[in-house]
Amino acid sequence: MTPVRKRVQAVLTIAYMNGIVPMRTQPLYLIGVMASPLSFLFFIDIASGGLLLPYAIAGGMVLTMVSIGTSLQTDMSHYKQDLKLQDVVVASPVEAPTYVAGLAFSELVYSLPGIIVFAILWVLNLHVTPVAVVSTLGVLLLVWAFASALGFTLATYFADVRETFIFSTLISLALSVLPPVYYPVSILPAWLQKVAYLSPTTYAADLVRGAFGLESLSVLSTLADWGVLIGFTVGLLALAAWKARWREP
Repeated sequence: MTPVRKRVQAVLTIAYMNGIVPMRTQPLYLIGVMASPLSFLFFIDIASGGLLLPYAIAGGMVLTMVSIGTSLQTDMSHYKQDLKLQDVVVASPVEAPTYVAGLAFSELVYSLPGIIVFAILWVLNLHVTPVAVVSTLGVLLLVWAFASALGFTLATYFADVRETFIFSTLISLALSVLPPVYYPVSILPAWLQKVAYLSPTTYAADLVRGAFGLESLSVLSTLADWGVLIGFTVGLLALAAWKARWREP
């Protein structure tokens, strides 16, 4: 078996163990994954009288992918501190990137039912085009990548799984609640709009709303959003490669 094939097999095995198996053995976990995005959608839809429902659908997709980072953070801390699985992996032929890729892919698989729900809401409430689908998928994959990188980096520094709960809340606030993910950035005061663009999810939400046809983005604005989102993703992946502590000091 070639090294590449071995790595792919390891990634798929980890993804099956941490993604498919929990869904099969305890389907209620899926409700937890979808609870927060759908709760925001429900309250925003009710509060706006249905006017912001399309924005909430776009935001729900982004938030579902952001939650991958917090889930990866918790799972890695659990495997590292409680089950000591990371120690076994370190001593095995499986490299760190393969192990992390498998866990990140498992979180992506685990989040697919939530994305499917929002995709159905998209089809039922808005016009869908092939270009919009490709653009939205590209944005969501970038959000998955930077959220996974962030979750992995933070998990390597935690000495107790309970610490992840504190940072998970802070990450959710910083990336999905406070930024204009579920609502248009234009409703914020001018000074807050500048602050909002410090979060990568603002650019992701802009692009998804543009794909949905909710906002008219110029070519320059679209390219700028893509550039910043890709830059954030590359930066966080580089940070994970540079600062993440695979082995205990």
